[in-house]
Amino acid sequence: MEKRRVYMDYAATTPMKKEVLDAMLPYYNDLFGNASSVHAFGREVKGSLDEARDQVAKLINAQSSEIYFTGGGSEADNWAIKGVAFANKEKGNHIITTTIEHHAVLHTCEYLEKHHGFEITYLDVDSEGRIDLEELKNSITDKTILISIMFANNEIGTVEPIKEIGQIAKERGVLFHTDGVQAIGNVHIDVKHLNVDLMAMSAHKIYGPKGVGALYIRKGVKLHSIVHGGAQERRRRAGTENMAGIVGFGKAAELARINLDENIKRLTKLKERLINGVLERIPYTRVNGSLDYRLPGNTSFCFEFIEGESLLLSLDMMGIAGSSGSACTSGSLDPSHVLMAIGLTHEIAHGSLRLSLGYKNTEEDVDYVLETLPKIVDRLRQMSPLYEKVAKGGSK
Repeated sequence: MEKRRVYMDYAATTPMKKEVLDAMLPYYNDLFGNASSVHAFGREVKGSLDEARDQVAKLINAQSSEIYFTGGGSEADNWAIKGVAFANKEKGNHIITTTIEHHAVLHTCEYLEKHHGFEITYLDVDSEGRIDLEELKNSITDKTILISIMFANNEIGTVEPIKEIGQIAKERGVLFHTDGVQAIGNVHIDVKHLNVDLMAMSAHKIYGPKGVGALYIRKGVKLHSIVHGGAQERRRRAGTENMAGIVGFGKAAELARINLDENIKRLTKLKERLINGVLERIPYTRVNGSLDYRLPGNTSFCFEFIEGESLLLSLDMMGIAGSSGSACTSGSLDPSHVLMAIGLTHEIAHGSLRLSLGYKNTEEDVDYVLETLPKIVDRLRQMSPLYEKVAKGGSK
């Protein structure tokens, strides 16, 4: 009997939709021209580049002239932070971010701190992963040039108070960058309404191709380039455009915009079914992140008395793909920096599991997980001396 396969790691990457692949294929062969060329071969793809830029812009209510294509979300984050830092170093050298950012932001800030003398303030978050707006206000100085706070966390799914952050930044004359990689295609985004100055995006999180992203740069924002060479992307980001990838990103953005309300409704229903089912069936379990301010397809749990890596491998053997908040797979013994930032102990944080839902998931998938996961957790706990003590009525 063929084993059931359930993919619940959409926060890591998504499969390309057929419509996206179909849109991309001509640009690998027939429409192979360089968009910077003046001849007919170049002109016929230049129009497609403009169309894709417009499709991405419409997803976040930006102007097409404010969208700049990159090699991915990490490059977009790097460009936003380094670009603002180097363009404004005479004004100030202070940047504010949080302890739960993606490493594309954290490592970039650490680089600026270590090698270029910038001062970085890392805001703490509460037990749900949300920042304190008063702490943000109090952290701003006359040297602050940038606030960089992610739209939604990639591990625990918590959505930050972006509108309020944007308003604070605007009132204090500070630029605001947000890592929107997990948010686009999952929540409504209006960069103008939210007072966002810069936002990083990635195609492969919304059923587009890998290796292509974009940075929204509000009109009038000055930042240095970090990729030098030719005059592509209006002289701000050099390199011959990845036309197939960009066209795919544009199509994925268009589909995400058209299906957004339906996507939010369907994934929220599946998410609630999964969270409620896990909490009902598995004792000594906690949900990580906010239940009220959360991405529609994100679930994150910590199971006491087990190790996340063993849980992942056991789920994989049953055909279920998820991920762990623990960094064990990267060779580190340290648990996730996000889980530690929300106040979990090392012991509990190591028993983490993220199951992120997407457009191919069904109620039957959720029910299969709810049938399989409790058995695996129970089996792993039977091997734990700590759990044996609790099961017999002792204290932890």
